[in-house]
Amino acid sequence: MKGMASWNEGDWIAAIGAVALFALLAAGGIIAARKSEEVVGHPRGLFVLFYAEMWERFSYYGMRALLILYLTKFWLFDDGKSSLIYGSYTSLVYITPVLGGYIADRWLGQRKAVLFGGIVLALGHLFMAYEGMKGVTDPLVKQADPAINVFWLALSLIIVGSGFLKANISVIVGQLYAMKDNRRDSAYTIFYMGVNSGAALGTILVGYLGETIGWSWGFGLAGIGMVLGLIIFVVGKASLKGKGEPPAPLDRRHETMLYAVGAASVAVIWALIQYQSVIQVLLIVTGVALLGFVLYEAWKLPKEPRERIFAILFLIALNPIFWGLFEQAGGSLSLYTEKFVDRGGVPTSLFQSINPIYIVLLGPVFAGLWTWLGKRGLEPSAPAKFGLGLVQVGLGFLVFVWGARAVGVAAMTPVLFVFLIYLLHTTGELCLSPVGLSAMTRLAPLHLGSLIMGAWFYMTAVGNFVAGKIGEATGGEGGEMSKDLTLAIYSKIGWITIGVAVVVLLVSPYVKRWMHLDTLADRVSPGDQAGVYGGGEGENVEGALPQVS
Repeated sequence: MKGMASWNEGDWIAAIGAVALFALLAAGGIIAARKSEEVVGHPRGLFVLFYAEMWERFSYYGMRALLILYLTKFWLFDDGKSSLIYGSYTSLVYITPVLGGYIADRWLGQRKAVLFGGIVLALGHLFMAYEGMKGVTDPLVKQADPAINVFWLALSLIIVGSGFLKANISVIVGQLYAMKDNRRDSAYTIFYMGVNSGAALGTILVGYLGETIGWSWGFGLAGIGMVLGLIIFVVGKASLKGKGEPPAPLDRRHETMLYAVGAASVAVIWALIQYQSVIQVLLIVTGVALLGFVLYEAWKLPKEPRERIFAILFLIALNPIFWGLFEQAGGSLSLYTEKFVDRGGVPTSLFQSINPIYIVLLGPVFAGLWTWLGKRGLEPSAPAKFGLGLVQVGLGFLVFVWGARAVGVAAMTPVLFVFLIYLLHTTGELCLSPVGLSAMTRLAPLHLGSLIMGAWFYMTAVGNFVAGKIGEATGGEGGEMSKDLTLAIYSKIGWITIGVAVVVLLVSPYVKRWMHLDTLADRVSPGDQAGVYGGGEGENVEGALPQVS
């Protein structure tokens, strides 16, 4: 055991994270079992979903913080290959919600999809805790270890589980409120804070255990976190008030068949994750098919809802640009931090907690800013906020490159510039991600709600694969990351992104017209007459999410 005097910065960060974790665990249990129907002016179900998603993100981001390091240090893949595997994994995590969302929309319902996805996720995280050969330094021998198939299986289970859980739990949040309920945007702010609280704590605790004690300790903790999220979701079922149930009665035989489809998809993903070039083709083919289907559905609609679909497609199309750069955090930027940043002894994985911590701290600030601007008629539209988000993510890379080159390429990059790139990327994320989630649920036709949310995550998947390709490029021809090459790539993508952002800002007034916010009304289909979207106008809560304007 370490004495208190011998603790370094990483030890203290982990200890504080553990205390916060236990406090949130206690609060989650209390709210899940609570009998009153509202908490701080919102349905209790919102907080059940908050804590369930918080634990899922705890698991996902904790594992994500270790993955690139695990690939390079344990499985001994080279830097370029590891970045490509990382990007392929994260892209599949975001593409499977299209399937999970469609199955939930048509047959299974969101609640059962979330429950099934959570079980599969827990299995995946627990399989990650199994290690193969230890102490082997020959890359060829290490990668020939049969245990690597368990690793691929673990990744596949996490990917499929995310597909059933990720889009659908976000949709249930929207179902707790009427379309014009002023609390909707505030609810997504609260939900987004849960996402990032879990991400921060998972990165700190899972990353710390994985890097300082052992990989299996970190991955095992991620699995435990997912199990806790499942327990809260099951215990709090009554608080959802029937939201997220199947659109039509579902018999046991058909329900079992749907679960079998989910299980079979694990085998497909297990093969895909090992052949990254196939994923690239898959993204292109399925992307074209998805676009065609959404446009086909759009042309069936009257003019205004059809143009809302066009606005949705414009916003979704910007996802690959933003996330392709932003997701360098878990790939090339993490490797750069490991190799070329003066970290002062802090484990590399802990730096990935900076972004979610910034989100928790700055989320209310941005929400208040949009509210303040909105009252004065100055709030940017949703497309304009997307443009601002792209400006900041591009600028983050330019500031980072300037800082690294200012001290000399031969010197270690000051850690200050890691904090600055994460700061600019976080403020960019706050202009884009929560606004996008709210826009998808508000603008999408009711019968396409989960599919549109799945399409949002699909284009995030494309962005993650792009991130992997960018990360692979930083490895150069030999696969080993080069500092000079990495900084040159970061500079190039930074300038290109700012150029795209300028175009987005120029066309944003035209896209706003497609949204037809002045005629937006609650959209309730005949199948929802039982009250899926029931409820009246709620009170306006200060600190609401940026309005979709």
